[in-house]
Amino acid sequence: MAQKKLKRFAEIKEFPNVLEYPENIAGKWNEFFKNNYPVTLELACGKGEYAVGLGQLYPQKNFIGVDIKGNRIWVGAKSALDKNLKNVGFLRTQIHKIDTYFTKNEVEEIWITFPDPQLRISKANRRLTHPRYLRLYKNILKTGGKIHLKTDSPDLYNFTKTVIELYNLTLNLDIDDVYKQEPVSPELNIKTYYESLDIAKSKKNFYLCFSLPEKIIDKDNDLDTILKNTTNDQQ
Repeated sequence: MAQKKLKRFAEIKEFPNVLEYPENIAGKWNEFFKNNYPVTLELACGKGEYAVGLGQLYPQKNFIGVDIKGNRIWVGAKSALDKNLKNVGFLRTQIHKIDTYFTKNEVEEIWITFPDPQLRISKANRRLTHPRYLRLYKNILKTGGKIHLKTDSPDLYNFTKTVIELYNLTLNLDIDDVYKQEPVSPELNIKTYYESLDIAKSKKNFYLCFSLPEKIIDKDNDLDTILKNTTNDQQ
């Protein structure tokens, strides 16, 4: 397994659709894709199923899967190359540095699909819908740009709903059981490897679509209080 990973790490360095910790790329993604299509991110993309799936659905948009795990990125990048999807790329880096790779208004939408829900209160600020991250997204998202969360974790779903209400975010769509919808939209019908594992054992998937306000107010202390009052720290 170690040899397989090392081989993949070496290969993605040569993949034309992968950038690893690039410098001075902010504002230049049109040069990377060789077009001026709008950019959508898949954060913590894992094997990149959503970046690839959305790239197939929307050939007039660009999609970038972002993750730190090169071994996982290899899977998505290889799939995009095999499918000749020139509008799909991958960025290997840490999510907390995301606003160093894009300029203001450079990103149209963000997808967060089946991320680690970080269930312990002590790790709540690592949740990708925590205000700590929302402020980073605000630095790169276009005004009114949508953020999509798809998860099998009821804890992350309810936490995000709390954040949306507390911080006066705009809730565009709330679905508490994706596959009970008729019909399921093509976007939500894309399935990831982590979705198939059903780690949360919830037997259903949740979806939230929301937008950020002009300014994200500071209610972090209030959020901490809510968490402490509603959840037992499992640490």
